[in-house]
Amino acid sequence: MYSKCRCLVQARRAFDEMPIRDVVSWNSMVSGYAQNECFDQALDVCREMKLLRIKPDAGTMSSLLPAVTNTSSDNISFVKEMFSKLARKSIVSWNVMISIFVNNSLSSEAVDLYSQMEAYDEFMNINRKNLLPNLALENALIDMYAKCGCLKGAKAVFDQMKFRDIVSWTSMISAYGMSGQGDKAMSLFSNMQNSGLPPDSIAFVSVLSACSHAGLLEQGWHFFNLMTDQHKIFPRVEHFACMVDLLGRSGQVEEAYNFIRKMPIEPTERIWGTLLGACWMHCNMNIGLLAADHLFRLASEPSGYYVLLSNIYAKAGRWEDVTTVRSIMKSKGIKKMAGASNTEIDNQIYTFLAGDQSHPQSREIYKKLDFLVRKMKEAGYVPETLSALHDVEEEDKEGHLVVHSEKLAIVFAILNTKPGTPIRITKNLRICGDCHVAAKLISQITEREIIVRDTYRFHHFQTGVCSCGDYW
Repeated sequence: MYSKCRCLVQARRAFDEMPIRDVVSWNSMVSGYAQNECFDQALDVCREMKLLRIKPDAGTMSSLLPAVTNTSSDNISFVKEMFSKLARKSIVSWNVMISIFVNNSLSSEAVDLYSQMEAYDEFMNINRKNLLPNLALENALIDMYAKCGCLKGAKAVFDQMKFRDIVSWTSMISAYGMSGQGDKAMSLFSNMQNSGLPPDSIAFVSVLSACSHAGLLEQGWHFFNLMTDQHKIFPRVEHFACMVDLLGRSGQVEEAYNFIRKMPIEPTERIWGTLLGACWMHCNMNIGLLAADHLFRLASEPSGYYVLLSNIYAKAGRWEDVTTVRSIMKSKGIKKMAGASNTEIDNQIYTFLAGDQSHPQSREIYKKLDFLVRKMKEAGYVPETLSALHDVEEEDKEGHLVVHSEKLAIVFAILNTKPGTPIRITKNLRICGDCHVAAKLISQITEREIIVRDTYRFHHFQTGVCSCGDYW
């Protein structure tokens, strides 16, 4: 009663004067503090319970929920420990812990706990469907599946949702876009509008990005104009970056530059970086120099931009300029970021660098890779030497390409997983053209699905075809 009336001092006094206090009494005190936004005090009561060896229950977890939203990692760890030590985990306790992760933007942990609950389900007969609909959890599941490149999982959650908000729709649109399925992203955007839910600024970022990844220039302009003219949403830097990317990827580099010059806001590092990438892709040295000039004044860590500029010169055969750029990098102490690829096997992350021979299985990896390269050549594979180091002799370039980190990680995963198991790779740089061709062929030779997440997007390789349609 005192707690509901916000008389917390009196509530605590009455609590302290109780001759016998059971877990219900403690939960009432926790709830009183939490509901009155005295979050630290609520957690302090839980810590008192721990010191006095009072075992918390599902009611404790439920009472605590408002106190652990946007809180510290220490508080989350404390509640997680409390949850793990519950004598009996009910639907309520699972739901509360998952919600705590969701409310603190810990989507990965929320999904992982959801998976644990499924296993627990078999022994304790918990009907996990009773946890749904839980909009926050379902949105977290879509987001997590999308970040893992698992479109089937994301779509399965989305399709079974009884209620969807703008986050649900936007997450699914973004998932399609990142996998190069622009048509599906646009269709979903239309379905969202038809459902009566008006798109917001973030939804337009998702659909514009989807158009960019799929090369849908005309459609991209349609959505940009729809946003500004019909929905009266003023473009933010993310929207302008999407349009620069869309124009640049499609080869309209000069149009992209003119678009930047007419922007009503000051172009950021992201804008100029996007333009420089387009200049490298389409060998536009003049505009590339202009973009690089802006970037070197804006960027705090410009190593990637120096490398791009060097590669633009190399593509044009201007080797003296390549040498000049590299000399500048050396004098400034700027080093090129090493390409690295990760893969996860049995809950352990394995990292590979180009030419890596540090792994205990290196001999087997290179033997298998040689075998696959021979099979690839039988299928018509010709190394894309433009993807190799520019200062390497032509006859040596193929050798450098073979040992790129993506190829090593893919082969390692093939050796250490069962036939038919999907292979997931993450790369800290853009996948090169040669590795893209190789991944397509390896997916066909080994009959494996290979999912590569680089800095730009997901590539789903299956039966010799990539989801990006070779447009990335």
